[in-house]
Amino acid sequence: MAHSSNCSRQGLYDPAHEHDACGVGFVVDLKGRASHDIVQKAIQVLLSLQHRGACGCEKNTGDGAGILVQMPHCFLEQECDKLGIRLPAYGSYGVGMVFLPTDQDSRRQCERLFEEAVRAEGQHVLGWRSVPTDDRPIGPSARAVEPVVRQIFIGRSGTISDDLAFERKLYCIRRRVERWVKESELPGRSMFYVPSLSYKTLIYKGMLNSDQITTFYPDIVHPAMASALAMVHSRFSTNTFPNWARAHPYRYLAHNGEINTLRGNINWMHARESLFDSALFGGDIEKILPVIDTDGSDSAMFDNALEMLTLTGRSLPHAVMMMIPEPWSGHESMSPEKRAFYEYHACLMEPWDGPASIAFTDGLRIGAVLDRNGLRPSRYYVTKDDLVVMASEVGVLDIPPERVLHKGRLQPGRMFLVDLEQGRIIADEELKMQIAQEQPYAEWLQGNLTSLEELPEAPAPHEPDHETVLQRQQ
Repeated sequence: MAHSSNCSRQGLYDPAHEHDACGVGFVVDLKGRASHDIVQKAIQVLLSLQHRGACGCEKNTGDGAGILVQMPHCFLEQECDKLGIRLPAYGSYGVGMVFLPTDQDSRRQCERLFEEAVRAEGQHVLGWRSVPTDDRPIGPSARAVEPVVRQIFIGRSGTISDDLAFERKLYCIRRRVERWVKESELPGRSMFYVPSLSYKTLIYKGMLNSDQITTFYPDIVHPAMASALAMVHSRFSTNTFPNWARAHPYRYLAHNGEINTLRGNINWMHARESLFDSALFGGDIEKILPVIDTDGSDSAMFDNALEMLTLTGRSLPHAVMMMIPEPWSGHESMSPEKRAFYEYHACLMEPWDGPASIAFTDGLRIGAVLDRNGLRPSRYYVTKDDLVVMASEVGVLDIPPERVLHKGRLQPGRMFLVDLEQGRIIADEELKMQIAQEQPYAEWLQGNLTSLEELPEAPAPHEPDHETVLQRQQ
């Protein structure tokens, strides 16, 4: 049977129980120097993680592989010049990597809806580029559901002066077109997917083995493809159907593990959406609802929530602390500020719990966090020439011992963060204390939190009127 992108519940299979166990890693230049060498090293990491991925009955049909890079402006500028598309300066345009139906009429309709969404949000379409692909090495099951891959270039309107405001506008565009396509009756609409739409990052991924990514996407090996960071993923879908959309990385993360509390996380997010309010989004808040796309895997839904929390004004590590908190309630040595932070946010969101190692990035900073039990170990290396390598195991990159400045492993509940704007690794304790002290969380708890013991005594039960019981029952 060919892998389908919209498999419904059947027999012993239920899409609600989908989980992953994969290989994840990233390479970053600590000083933020973009180069093709960083991309090449990340591909080597991905190849070293191939055994962590999986394939179907066909060895050349993989569960998924992908790479996330910073926006390669020089490369895209060269490619767009060939098509007569004049790109503005970096930050003044966004790029969407788009999976489209193979049916020509459906594809054109999806593109038309995308362009309508761009115009509706006050931005303008600069043009489209067909991404070069070579599907000869991939297996027949992957090829049977292979989408057409194109890039859309979106110009930033002059009314948007803030970079993050533009990123939020791109988010609204994506959510709008996703909803329009889903509600349409277009044949092959299940193939439509937007791996990334951003001014900062670009994602190449698919239903591939690790060693097929550079063959399928020749862009990746182009010498002008440069980035200061690159995040890679090799997927092992333990009890899910692989497809092109479920390959990692997602827009903000790559994930090794599973979320055990997923059903509760989805339900609580949906229940709270009616109370959502954001000064940054204003009236646009309705456009991004529902936040969670339940057609995705547990990793995709985690990414949905992380994206929303980040774009509504929190820093990326702040949002990760909310979603994967340390075990704080019985932690005797935890500082009062951190304890107050976690207690306050426990009132806003339940932990997304499960054995997981998560690498995350917004294109300006990149890091990783381990679940509170440390059940998905990850290792990192820092070299003397400012290279940082993190992966789900050691030995993913051949680094001579004399070049290694420091090496270690992620600790349960701890965060590892590389900030390219500051050009340094920020220690877990420093990072979390800084975030915990940004607001007076302890004061807010003291002034607003009421414990059950403080509630007034309940009044005596009211004796019902037995003479009218039949009338009230009716």
